[in-house]
Amino acid sequence: MGFTIGISRGIRDIRSGSRRRGRSSDSTVVAEYTGLWGWDVVPGVRIAAGACSCGRADCPAPGAHPLRHAPVIRAGAPLDEATAVWSEFPGASLMLPVGRAFDVIEVARPAGCHALARLERMGLPVGPVAATPDGRTHFFVAPGAAAALPELLYRLGWDDPAALDLRGLGPGTHITAPPSDRGGLGPVRWLRSPALDSASRLPEARLLLGTLAYVAHRSGA
Repeated sequence: MGFTIGISRGIRDIRSGSRRRGRSSDSTVVAEYTGLWGWDVVPGVRIAAGACSCGRADCPAPGAHPLRHAPVIRAGAPLDEATAVWSEFPGASLMLPVGRAFDVIEVARPAGCHALARLERMGLPVGPVAATPDGRTHFFVAPGAAAALPELLYRLGWDDPAALDLRGLGPGTHITAPPSDRGGLGPVRWLRSPALDSASRLPEARLLLGTLAYVAHRSGA
């Protein structure tokens, strides 16, 4: 608890300095992710002059992957360390490694928005939820969801996740974090921002899947 309070005070100090300078600071967001929410952060590429800054003409994910050889800023990193490392990568996007602190259930944005409203009305536990500029919604859930997704859906009566346009993201994948630009299409935004309770106690996927699958099916019907 003392560590969290210290991080919170440090972030407030950074924000105050940013306001005095008249610009926002990406290092503030990095410090929030690592210090408050307990998530690793990796510097990512961006779109520059219409191409991925990695320099590959055949880049499979332009503007939406970690920088090559970029260091991982680990969850719980001291505030000074996190901001110092990030300052070495000006303009980098914020990428979150999936599979350690959380997995992600991805679904089309219209279905995701409707499902989120439905879940909140039902009083079910919901973690952070982000929307990407390419029309996807990311539900943050407890680790292990991606590997268990096909079996969980099968138990609920859905034997074809692809038909629902619903998939799980797990170890080995990265997502672009708000407020970074993704692929030159615009910023990723929070539909439901992280909070100390929701980020540290993410819901099990099974609690959300019934609603997500039902709404996704109705949206695609």
